[in-house]
Amino acid sequence: MERVRIAIDCMGGDNAPEAPVAGALDALAASSEIEVILVGREEEIQKALAGKKYDAGRLSIRNASEVIETAEHPVKAINSKKDSSMVVSLKLVKEGEADAVLSAGNSGALLVGGQTIVGRLPGVKRAPFGAMIPTTHGGSLLVDSGANVDCRPDMLIDFARLGSVYVSEVLGRKNPSVGLVNIGAEEEKGNALVKETIPLLREAAGLNFVGSVEARDIPETPVDIIVCDAFVGNVVIKMYEGVAKTMMKALQTGFKSNPVSALGALMSLPSLKKSLKDFDVSQYGGAPLLGLKGLVMKTHGSAKAKEFTNSCLQMIAFVRNDVVGKMQKALAEAEKSKTAESASTE
Repeated sequence: MERVRIAIDCMGGDNAPEAPVAGALDALAASSEIEVILVGREEEIQKALAGKKYDAGRLSIRNASEVIETAEHPVKAINSKKDSSMVVSLKLVKEGEADAVLSAGNSGALLVGGQTIVGRLPGVKRAPFGAMIPTTHGGSLLVDSGANVDCRPDMLIDFARLGSVYVSEVLGRKNPSVGLVNIGAEEEKGNALVKETIPLLREAAGLNFVGSVEARDIPETPVDIIVCDAFVGNVVIKMYEGVAKTMMKALQTGFKSNPVSALGALMSLPSLKKSLKDFDVSQYGGAPLLGLKGLVMKTHGSAKAKEFTNSCLQMIAFVRNDVVGKMQKALAEAEKSKTAESASTE
């Protein structure tokens, strides 16, 4: 069986190149099914590799002299920096030299580059980011979590289809449930986009739509795919991060308040660590850009080695199960269904 080839943008993110390189080495140690191509300034990558043990037969370096910075304009950066680590990585997928790209770099540039270099699947209007968020039921896929702020109802339907294929094939959840972020469970609630989308989701063939999901219920929801536009999705993600930090600070303050609290903290530490690990976003790795002709995955700009490692391991099932091909098939079948339905009403 051929290995899954992952091109890693080693110059993107706050902790480059050390975190991408360390994460890649940990992924190689964890799975014999992958090989990695470290893309970026070769001299800096070699420094990050110095003194480390790894399987040299499954690791290679592709030099790229330029770096797309976080604050750069996405379109301008992709068009002008042809030898950037991000563009070179994306071209490796386009040209068949890699199966997937992983980057912690400029989100907008990765979105633009993914759609223009790797390319969208036929019928995909906009490619959304799908991020796994922690829940008490093992996590839900939030889509769109950051790519398309302004959406139409038909785009949200496509997001639900793409997300359903991903959750089914990568996470192994058959007939995954789909919910729409709303301000109430009642169908008459919500803005114009939500009100127009609900009946379309309910009627869409092949989707297991279960209704609206209120923001307060997201951490405990059993719903597999949570659909929204990227404005709402990004607010949800940032709220998760903010609440997690606030809870940790509150716990630390409480534990230090007196000797009894400190003793209680020491005794409960193992259980507390396990509980907090279940709500650690980094355990899920990155957010794939769904609907492209190849796998492009984004990690947080502040991602450390662990997120790069988990993202690499997450990519194995995506490639092995031909998620791209199955997404294309799902979209084609949906289009056939629309055409047949339209013909029957004429």
